[in-house]
Amino acid sequence: MNNKPLTRLALSAAIATTLASGVVYAQDSNQAQTTPPPATTTTNANPGRQPTNDKNTKTLEQVVVTGTATFAGIKKIDAAYSITSMSAQQIKEANPKSAADLLKASPGVYPESSGGQTGANIEVAGFPGGGDAPYATYQLNGTPLYPMSTLSFMENSSMFRLDDTIDRAEIVQGGPSVLYGNGQPGVTANFILKEGTDVPSGDLGFTYGSEGMERLDGFIGFKIANNWYGSVGGFWRRSDGVRDPQFPADNGGQLTATLTRDWDSGSLMFYARSLKDHNQFVTDTPILNPGQGSFSNYPGFNALTGTFGSKADQREFIQTTPCFTAGCTPGGLDVNLAKGRGADIHLFGTNFDWDFGNGWSLSDKLGFTGGEMNTVSFFSTGNNPTSLANYIATAEAADTQLPTGLTAIATYTNGSPASMNQNVTTQGLWYVHKVIQAISNEFHVSKELFDGNTLTVGNYTAVYNDHDTWFLGNNMLLQAQNNPNPIVVDLTNGANTWQLTSPQGFAGAVSAAAIRERWSGFNTAFFATDSWKVDNWLFDGGLRVERQQANGAIANTTTGDLDANPYTLYNNSSIYFAPGQSYIHYLKTEKSWTLGANYEFNPNMSAYVRANLGIHFPGFDDLRGLPTTPVQKVKNYEIGFKYQADWIYADVSAYRRLFYNVPYTITTDTGQQTFVYGSQTKGVNFTTTVQPFEHAAITFSGDYMDGHYNRYVGCVTYTAQNGSTQCASINGMQLQRQPKFQARLTPSYDLPASWGDVKVWITYEHIGNRYGDLIQQQPLGSYYDLSFGVLANVGQHWEYSVQGTNLTNQIGITEGNARLFGFASTGGVILARSIEGREVQGQIKYKF
Repeated sequence: MNNKPLTRLALSAAIATTLASGVVYAQDSNQAQTTPPPATTTTNANPGRQPTNDKNTKTLEQVVVTGTATFAGIKKIDAAYSITSMSAQQIKEANPKSAADLLKASPGVYPESSGGQTGANIEVAGFPGGGDAPYATYQLNGTPLYPMSTLSFMENSSMFRLDDTIDRAEIVQGGPSVLYGNGQPGVTANFILKEGTDVPSGDLGFTYGSEGMERLDGFIGFKIANNWYGSVGGFWRRSDGVRDPQFPADNGGQLTATLTRDWDSGSLMFYARSLKDHNQFVTDTPILNPGQGSFSNYPGFNALTGTFGSKADQREFIQTTPCFTAGCTPGGLDVNLAKGRGADIHLFGTNFDWDFGNGWSLSDKLGFTGGEMNTVSFFSTGNNPTSLANYIATAEAADTQLPTGLTAIATYTNGSPASMNQNVTTQGLWYVHKVIQAISNEFHVSKELFDGNTLTVGNYTAVYNDHDTWFLGNNMLLQAQNNPNPIVVDLTNGANTWQLTSPQGFAGAVSAAAIRERWSGFNTAFFATDSWKVDNWLFDGGLRVERQQANGAIANTTTGDLDANPYTLYNNSSIYFAPGQSYIHYLKTEKSWTLGANYEFNPNMSAYVRANLGIHFPGFDDLRGLPTTPVQKVKNYEIGFKYQADWIYADVSAYRRLFYNVPYTITTDTGQQTFVYGSQTKGVNFTTTVQPFEHAAITFSGDYMDGHYNRYVGCVTYTAQNGSTQCASINGMQLQRQPKFQARLTPSYDLPASWGDVKVWITYEHIGNRYGDLIQQQPLGSYYDLSFGVLANVGQHWEYSVQGTNLTNQIGITEGNARLFGFASTGGVILARSIEGREVQGQIKYKF
């Protein structure tokens, strides 16, 4: 049998060492080594599987490839920036609830994955986001999934699912990432795929979860011919969800394949991935809020397991198009809540690496993304629940055209009478259809100018588009309880009947927005970077110049009655499309730079300092709201220290981050307001793993962040709790939705046995107080949760595991009332979203 080329093996061995993360993950209790074991070249060399099986993943000699100029990567001890790396096994043991949830392994990142598999808000300490994930980029094999990190209803993590085809993850915050890819100044999560092997290897696993989840995972890597290797893997999953909507909450799967060709001087890899997954998405729900930072279950609605989805409201028809003839039926769309906030995405890419000799090397990454990212989901309207009788009375009073003395008749959509004393709420059934395409390419050419000094120049170019159709509003009158029934309300005086809701329970048609837009974008960036090794010092610096062009066409809209019938009150004031469209053109060029220096005291200790300027171009949705949206700029200053001994691994960094030109648009009770501000933050990220005795480990990781808004001129008007109009400045306020302190403590123990081993761990997570708004009127409080895991390896092939999250069913608020600015709790009730309740799952896996 032929071995892989020696150069490929050496490179693979280097890549395999990436498992020693900047955050040494808590669940891996293997003894840290001060020096790595020597690389070996064997017939069974397996770059895709080596990281997972490596027993020495905690060394400063490990190599990382994300945020580096050359494909050979850089040793962790020499990296003058913050990086976290996780092996496939560490990812499994983390038991992330979603691809976004995994990012909390990187200190300073707070993912709000409480809405389900998709649509997470991802906060990066010191980056003033406040929703979605504008400062988080996901990459596959070094290529961004989509050039813009965030669009409305589409952040990067929603396009990605974790499975056994992933060999490892590398998570970088800032630093040299401002030079490469889409130039993300926040957090970049790069996922590297497993590849083929000389001897067929892989796994097959079945998982069952307490929430009615059944999942099948599999992967196989194999040799095709001399120097040709392939792999195929993926998953299929169906789940009722912790928040059971009475139809599948998660339903779908993914298939990934790779093809690799090796030469003595480099390699060429092709990969393809198809993802089709539908996921329930949950926003704000009613929660009791008797005092600041205090939360409990609303009667009839469990904060941990409740959902407005149900069999009764799963399939609906939303009216979107007027017909103008009395008695006609407006046009519209059939929608199915089971489609959720899903992904139907196809990815294709190639990676080419080549060493020409004489100090010359080249790396090229090409990626294509295409498909749909659609949303069919309930969204909070911002109004607290009230009794059905009060809701009807308020609606009658608001419509000055109605006669007095009307009799209300309320039924459920199944025809049963509805109690006037029950509490009800309105939820908007929103429909968003997104069709996206993107192609990007990044190449690096490197030359060793003299011993220890390497110059790299390159280009990143992306061409992409987004075609959207939105119908937002469609407010439905529902019981304020889990799995509610829609309510139909008619008003009559005996002679005439006014329909306050449609026969489906809609109290309004498209009332928030109707949007049809076609966007195209083009980004190109040229960069140059130089690294210079001088004794124990490693210096690096680089400059990037990027140009972004965006063009959009947005359909005109108008407001009116959809059916020319004054008695159908629910659609008398609907937004719909009108002839014509408006156009937006955007063109801007900006620069990014970085400078870093790392000093290696000895093979077990180093320290670094770094400064960089990053930029964040506006997205399509920013430009639609404000065509003159400025380019955000962030200055980041960071110092870090890394140390490793037989019994401890420590990685600590401190930073100061300054933001400029941050745009923010909100809709308050006084109308839409757009303003620009800045922020300043100082903080510390840390991770430490201590091994007090053999087979035991304790990991403590987290961050302290002190960030505030500044450079805002003027004030933001809003209505206070007492009904008065107030005008508040955001200057000096704590960054929205970001905890000042968050930490995770994980003790673990690995018990070896003659038949294998058993590993046990438990994680305590603390999330400090945050505010849901910019003026600190919505305190979200603090919370903790407990998770656990037990994993047994039996013999060479079998693996059994049981894992659980939120064991004590803690209510943990991740966001407040996103539709309100200022105080949001009325009568001891707030619309907010909590983390999910307890979930336990077990897996049986066969490995070969």
